[in-house]
Amino acid sequence: MGGYFGIVSKQDCIEDVFFGTDYHSHLGTRRAGIAVYDPEIGLQREIHSIQTTPFRARFKDIFDEMQGTSAIGCISDYYPQPLLIRSKLGTYAICVTGAINNAEQLMETYLADGGHFDAMTGGAVNVTELVGALINLKSDFVSGIHFVQEQVDGTASILILKDDGSIIAARDRVGRLPIWIGQREDGYSVGFEPFAHQKLGFEDLRELGPAEIVELTPNGITVLAPAGEEMRMCAFLWSYYGYSTSSYEGVNVELMRYHNGKIMAQRDNETAACEGVDYVCGMPDSGTPHAIGYANESHLPFARAYIKYTPTWSRSFTPSKQSDRNRIARMKQIAVPALIEDKSLLLVDDSIVRGTQLKETVDFLYDSGAKEVHMRSACPPIMFNCKYLNFSRSNNEMDLIARRTIVELEGEEGFAHLDEYSDGTTERGKRLRQHMADKLHLGSLDFQSLEGVIEAIGLPPCKLCTYCWNGKE
Repeated sequence: MGGYFGIVSKQDCIEDVFFGTDYHSHLGTRRAGIAVYDPEIGLQREIHSIQTTPFRARFKDIFDEMQGTSAIGCISDYYPQPLLIRSKLGTYAICVTGAINNAEQLMETYLADGGHFDAMTGGAVNVTELVGALINLKSDFVSGIHFVQEQVDGTASILILKDDGSIIAARDRVGRLPIWIGQREDGYSVGFEPFAHQKLGFEDLRELGPAEIVELTPNGITVLAPAGEEMRMCAFLWSYYGYSTSSYEGVNVELMRYHNGKIMAQRDNETAACEGVDYVCGMPDSGTPHAIGYANESHLPFARAYIKYTPTWSRSFTPSKQSDRNRIARMKQIAVPALIEDKSLLLVDDSIVRGTQLKETVDFLYDSGAKEVHMRSACPPIMFNCKYLNFSRSNNEMDLIARRTIVELEGEEGFAHLDEYSDGTTERGKRLRQHMADKLHLGSLDFQSLEGVIEAIGLPPCKLCTYCWNGKE
């Protein structure tokens, strides 16, 4: 994934962009960068790794090194950015969030004789540089961005800081990711998470529509291309990686998660599936609001049976090795014995992807004295790796626990019945849940239905991307 934030102002804005970018740290853990424009100095840029040091500490000296009245910042899980690009369109800084599946094809078709490209580990191309090169094929930024939106198989939300200090913001073609515009007396902000600009004194102005392109200056906003009609906003945004205080398309993340947990509890109440449970517990942090909604509806007490120790431990998915991620996850979990010993616990998590850290958590609770552990996932079984946003690092779908379970039950022939395995009311669906529960040492396991997630979000299904759950584009 990745996050982005920028400001155009009548005064120096580097401090606000520093904090605004830092507020997007939950969206990426590998690299970060800031590009700044100053009328006297011109464009400046700084990029650092944030794998072992958080953004705020890594960029703490930026106030002594950079200044300017316009700036963009980016948190990235993949490519170093923003990049500075010099072309016939001028010199500009660019950052891109999303995923491009046809990068090699685009290079061969349009850029075979276009020079050298920065290669990442394994030979992969920096797609931010690729997007910039495609934009440069056209005579102006709008034509170039339209060209990218038409040619890219995947997702590309773009921020461009021009050498005149203005910022061009372009939401991806079908609006899988949000772009919010904020307004303050001295200028405008643009970013992924609206709470970031709110904390800096900006008021919500509006969200960009799908494929909309705007240019921001301290004196106003110009619509360079109107919004399109088609929308496929990522539904996982509300279930997992969107920040709790944010709202997208009018739907608050925290409230959606309460509603989602309520829907799961209503189903369990009908079947008495939660009978005998002492406490409902959230898998911190993003699973917690789903659990609160479940507890409120089921009238079971909510409890934090274990606490994550976060002051010194980095996020558990930061290391590249799964064994390292598991170790950090274990070290962060501090038990509350009085809430665990001889208790039946029902855990609610935002999702179950690979299942490795979940098994570590379940074992930890049993080792801490739990009598029984049940599990509810706040979204359907993940059957497909995301190909639009890169929120899952694995390119192998057999890393997904749902896929592995199907092979164990039926072999690859089972992939012809993914809809049945996703549906907990079918025989195949029941077998998948029981087999996974047995492997994970759970008293019971169930998943939210696709219909339940969509109901909790409250937007029409045609406006949501649910590819990771049902493979439908």
